Amino acid sequence: MSSTFRIAPSILSADFARLGEEVRTVIDAGADWIHFDVMDNHYVPNLTFGPMVCQALRKHAVKADGTPVPIDVHLMVQPVDALAQAFAKSGADIITFHPDASTHVDRTLQLIKAEGCQAGLVFNPASPVDVLEWVLDKVDVVLLMSVNPGFGGQSFIDSTLRKAEQVRKIIDASGRDIRLEIDGGVKVDNIRRIADAGADTFVAGSAIFGQASYKAVIDAMRAELA
Repeated sequence: MSSTFRIAPSILSADFARLGEEVRTVIDAGADWIHFDVMDNHYVPNLTFGPMVCQALRKHAVKADGTPVPIDVHLMVQPVDALAQAFAKSGADIITFHPDASTHVDRTLQLIKAEGCQAGLVFNPASPVDVLEWVLDKVDVVLLMSVNPGFGGQSFIDSTLRKAEQVRKIIDASGRDIRLEIDGGVKVDNIRRIADAGADTFVAGSAIFGQASYKAVIDAMRAELA
């Protein structure tokens, strides 16, 4: 089991006019993953980035020494399959989707894995996690939404902590190396509680990109996690 914490800044809160630079800056500040929120104005009431933007950012998502930083694509789209494959071909490393947006969840997971990406499922605040039981062998990441998907800058929904505890037990019992990621309202002052509930990967948007120093925020988050 990997106990390393990962911080995954969400570029949903970045300056869209300077995305490449924002990605490089937040990586230099200590980001582990780049979280890429894809919204289709159908599954969620907002529209963000397509595969071309992912492809354009791929060369920017590297550390100073040239090591690639994983691009973590969260698909809030319906249908899923064609876009999942397009993002895989555009440089995504991890692709997560909402089971209720896919007609055949197992098949979608297989498609993502066949493209050489890590695959994951995303659960909305009020969604049960029952489907996990049947596909754990194909899942690398479980992403729990701690806000309702569609917009950045929302407040953390506390019931997500109970759900994280439940999913952490499922992951531990499986013996598999599966990341437990939380997305929505993650800040310096609640990241420790979220980690204590079992999460190891933290998506933060406005908490990082809204601040003068990205490094100061990421350092403060790591200090809370230490």
